[in-house]
Amino acid sequence: MKLIITMIVAMLLLPFQQYGQVTYETINSAKLGEARQIKIQLPRNYKENTNKHYPVMVVLDGDYLFEPVAGMVDYYSYWEEAPEMIVVGIKQGGKRMDDTNYDNKQFLPAEKGAKFFEFLGMELLASMDQKYRTADFKIIVGHDFTSNFINYYLLKDNPVFDGYINISPDLAPEMSNRLVNALSKSQSKKWYYLATGGNDIPELKKNILDLDASLSKIDNENLDYNFDNFKDASHYSLVAKAIPSAIGQMFEIYRPISIKDYNEILLQTSISPSEYLADKYESIEELYSVKIPIRISDFMAIYNAIEKTRRWDEYKPLYKMAYDSFPGTMLGTFFEARYEEELGNPKRAMRIYQNAYGQQKVAFLDSDFMLKKADAIKKDFGY
Repeated sequence: MKLIITMIVAMLLLPFQQYGQVTYETINSAKLGEARQIKIQLPRNYKENTNKHYPVMVVLDGDYLFEPVAGMVDYYSYWEEAPEMIVVGIKQGGKRMDDTNYDNKQFLPAEKGAKFFEFLGMELLASMDQKYRTADFKIIVGHDFTSNFINYYLLKDNPVFDGYINISPDLAPEMSNRLVNALSKSQSKKWYYLATGGNDIPELKKNILDLDASLSKIDNENLDYNFDNFKDASHYSLVAKAIPSAIGQMFEIYRPISIKDYNEILLQTSISPSEYLADKYESIEELYSVKIPIRISDFMAIYNAIEKTRRWDEYKPLYKMAYDSFPGTMLGTFFEARYEEELGNPKRAMRIYQNAYGQQKVAFLDSDFMLKKADAIKKDFGY
C-alpha cells in the first residue's frame, strides 16, 4: 500500500519536477568579501523562448521563502494571471541579522548590512542581467527583518526595484516616515504591498497598521498600494496568504479580461471596447517591460461586448488588431466580415467569409462555420 501511495505521489509531482526544478549558483561577492549561494527558478520553456525577456523577482530569506514564492509565480504565470518571471532566492541562514543590520543613530544599513545592500543592488542584479534574459521590471520580497530591509531601496533617488512585497516587516525607527516621503514623491511607477495578520506579533502588527494608515493617505498616481490584514494568520502562516495576494494585485492589469471587467467596464461604460483592449496590452508592455500577444480569450471578450452593445464600428479597429496578432487565421477575417455585414455591405461580407477558406481555424471559427455564414447571406440576398 505504501508503495502504491508513493508511486501516485511521484506521478502527481512529475510535472512540477519537470518544470519547477531549481538550480543553485554561487556568487563571489567583492562587496561582501565572501561567496553567497543563490537559488534560481527559470520560467517554463525558458531555453526554447530565446527571444523572450523576463521580469526578475528577488526573494530574501531564500532558505524558507523561496519555494512558496517560486511556486506561486509558476502557478500564476501558468494561468496567465502574471507574467513568467525569473525567481532568485538568496540563502541567508545564520547571516540574516548581519545582512539586515542598521545603525542606531540614522537607522540606515551599516557594516555588513550596508555591504549586503550593495551586493543585492549592484552585484546580484548585474549578474542576473549578464547571465539571463532579464526584463527591466524587478520585484523584491522580504519577511520581518528582511522586509524592513527591502524598503531601503526606495530611499534611493532611482530605486532598482519596481515592486516591494512586505510581509510583516519589523520596521526600523523612522522607516514609516521615510517610506511615506519616498512614495509620495516617487516619479516612477511603484508597486507596494504590505501584509500582517490577526495573530501577528503584536508590536509588529501595531507598527504595520500605523504604516498602512499613513500610506493609504498618499495621493500619487505613480503608487499602486495594497494592504492585507489576514484575520486568523500568524506571523508565519500569513506568508502563504500574502504571496498569492501580492502577486495577484501587483499584476491585476496583466491578467485576461475577467467576467467582472466584462460586465462592469465593457458593458456598463461608454469606453471603446477596442481601445480598452489596445490600451490594456500597451500598459502591460509599459508597466512590466514584457510584450505579449493579445490573448484569444480577450479578443472573444471584446467580440461579445460588441455584439451585446451593437457598437458595430468597433469591429474595424478590432479586425486590424486581429490581423496583426494572428495573421493567417480566420480571426481578423471574421471580425472584418461582421463589420461589413452590420454596416450594410452584405455582398462584401459574403466574399470575406468565403476568403476564410484555407486559413487556420481559431477559437470557434473553422471553414464550415465561415462558409455557412457566407451561404446564409447568399440565400438571404439571392446572390
